[in-house]
Amino acid sequence: MKTISNPSLNKRKELAERPMIKQRKLMNTVEKIFYDINRKGDKAVLSYSRQFDWPAQETLEVDMETIEKAGGEVSERLKQAIELAKKNIEAFHRSQQEEICKVETAPGVVCWRESRPIKRVGIYVPGGTAPLFSTVLMLAVPAKIAGCNEIVLCTPPNEEGKIHPAILYASRLTGVTRIFAVGGIQAIGAMTFGTGTIPKVDKIFGPGNQYVMAAKRSAQYYGTAIDMPAGPSELLVIADDTSNPSFVAADLLSQAEHGPDSQVILLSDNKKVIKAVNKEIDIQLENLPRKEIAVQALKNSKAIFFHDLNECIEFSNFYAPEHLILATENPVLLSRGVTTAGSVFLGHYSCESAGDYASGTNHTLPTSGHAAAYSGVSLDSFIKKITFQHLSEEGVVSIGNAVEIMAEEEQLIAHKNAMTLRLGAVKARYIAAGYTPQEQEQIERKKTFQIEQRESQETLQTEQQELQTEQQEDENGEI
Repeated sequence: MKTISNPSLNKRKELAERPMIKQRKLMNTVEKIFYDINRKGDKAVLSYSRQFDWPAQETLEVDMETIEKAGGEVSERLKQAIELAKKNIEAFHRSQQEEICKVETAPGVVCWRESRPIKRVGIYVPGGTAPLFSTVLMLAVPAKIAGCNEIVLCTPPNEEGKIHPAILYASRLTGVTRIFAVGGIQAIGAMTFGTGTIPKVDKIFGPGNQYVMAAKRSAQYYGTAIDMPAGPSELLVIADDTSNPSFVAADLLSQAEHGPDSQVILLSDNKKVIKAVNKEIDIQLENLPRKEIAVQALKNSKAIFFHDLNECIEFSNFYAPEHLILATENPVLLSRGVTTAGSVFLGHYSCESAGDYASGTNHTLPTSGHAAAYSGVSLDSFIKKITFQHLSEEGVVSIGNAVEIMAEEEQLIAHKNAMTLRLGAVKARYIAAGYTPQEQEQIERKKTFQIEQRESQETLQTEQQELQTEQQEDENGEI
């Protein structure tokens, strides 16, 4: 890897750039394929699949017999590993389920939020040189927990027309409903528009190369949601003099071997560490089956020396890495400065590959700097959160006047009338019940007093919580 020492602020922007295909050419390719799929459906999908993946392809959907047979082609050792990973991923994502919490924002005004699953989701699983069956677990498991009715999976066949048996086994294990042997832009296009065979989905998930990422971006313009911009894999490691150079080199190579357009970055406050890691990379590289791919990725990669770890964190936050490893003496303390990353790995033994497979966290993460605004896939990615509210007569009295005033100021008189009519109905009922204007005023004054009391109590509780938090931070600081 090329080594840079203490770059200037202007230089840092250049160093944070990712290797990219020319976007205009890329988007033209996507739009051409999308146009054909939208017009010709299955015929166009098959044509592109034959061109890019399997020349003899005749059908798109994988039949149940092939799926069931795949289980016999997966070793018991691998099955046990997959089931362990599935169990951990389930445990982590189930912990993200929320209970319904109803809040009375004003007397008679109750608001809450409930989750509803996305009905039909599409999962894209990269195949080719690295069939990522682990991605099936990362996406189908939370989709099933969320309650999605249909889970459609697309993955490219190899040159012999086959899909890796582990992908098919993991799909059946996790409850995928339909599997299609389609990859690349044509897979995203098929799930975006729907064809005679492949259904249109509500949301598309999954990583991929720059072509897949560009296709997912286009899918949004045609009304299909996506999880996030997730393209070529990337890793940034911050290592100090307590790090193990062989560990760090292995971590960097683990991402470099994903693809030639992947990128890895090493940051350190110690030049000897950078030198030792580069030496280890050269040694380990020789034994990698995917050496040529890793070599291409390393051409896009860098080792950067900074004067201290705080500068390393500043650059990392600017770079917004998909994966961030803190291979330092005090990783937890250092992690307090992390504001931008897809997933963070703390300490010398937290290798990124643990998160890729079996720790339980999700490995579908934002890349290309999108971690600045996007989160990785979670249970929330597969659900819609719908707000509910219920106003009683008391609620109308509580907030009615405020609604009228605000609507009138915005010159939305129909909005105002919707509340005015209800206020009038409530006051008419008061009169019919025999309340005098003075009694009505007393009732409303009492409600106003209750609101003020409640707000005062909430303010006091907030102040107490902030004080407790400050005390806890002080204690942690002392420790």
